[in-house]
Amino acid sequence: MSDRLTVFKTYKLYVGGKFPRSESGRVYEVTDSKGKWLANAPLSSRKDARDAVVAARKAFGAWSGATAYNRGQVLYRVAEMLEGRRDQFTREVADAEGLSKSKAAAVVDATIDRWVWYAGWTDKIAQVVGGGNPVAGPFFNLSSPEPTGVVAVLAPQESSFLGLVSVLAPVIATGNTAVVVASEKAPLPALSLAEVLATSDVPGGVVNVLSGRTAEIAAPLAAHQDVNAIDLAGADEVLAKDLEIAAADNLKRVLRPQPVDYTETPGTDRLTAFLETKTVWHPTGSLGASGSSY
Repeated sequence: MSDRLTVFKTYKLYVGGKFPRSESGRVYEVTDSKGKWLANAPLSSRKDARDAVVAARKAFGAWSGATAYNRGQVLYRVAEMLEGRRDQFTREVADAEGLSKSKAAAVVDATIDRWVWYAGWTDKIAQVVGGGNPVAGPFFNLSSPEPTGVVAVLAPQESSFLGLVSVLAPVIATGNTAVVVASEKAPLPALSLAEVLATSDVPGGVVNVLSGRTAEIAAPLAAHQDVNAIDLAGADEVLAKDLEIAAADNLKRVLRPQPVDYTETPGTDRLTAFLETKTVWHPTGSLGASGSSY
């Protein structure tokens, strides 16, 4: 009896809740830390980037309008699905980052825990960064956070899974939608994460995942007039400078690259980086001739 041939996996982009190949038809070889071939990943084009922005904008209204509690439930469901595919992600992280199976498993566990951590923040962040403000006058003054909009996220190059989730989860937890550019040399965990998102309760278009040359995909995203913010975590110093200049054209929020230890428990910096603050003034009124107010 002959040996069975395994079925090679075809990795695809994730745009608008669907799995297209790059419109260019291009792919590039992904290898492990020792140079062994793992898969062919789609080589995204500028057109793919524009399509992803359209999908993210279309999904923004419903996602930002959902209750914070509902977003937390949806994100927790993603963590459940990640837990069920723990072995797969362990293999992919081990190959991508050259880790032993035990160390890769620890990274995957930390990643799932990180996703749960951000899921828990969805209905709490408003209490931390919003509230009533004291003013010198007969007014109520209330500030509340609102999502910025469509955020382009350049995933970290070295931390293919934990780093990816650490920059993506806070963006969507706060009601934004995202266009993610996966790690150029290790995109497979990101492309597999897309499969998890598609089979959980995350609406199509809330997260869009592109793979390919970071500089090639990031340039049109930084210059895109319908992208509201960009996280440059996966850009080197030269690329980050060019992208920041391009982003200035429509006054995008820009989160500059910085040294980050993704194994450490994060603060709220990335949650607040892509929030706008809306402040409402309302007269208190008076209760009677004495001038007392409520």
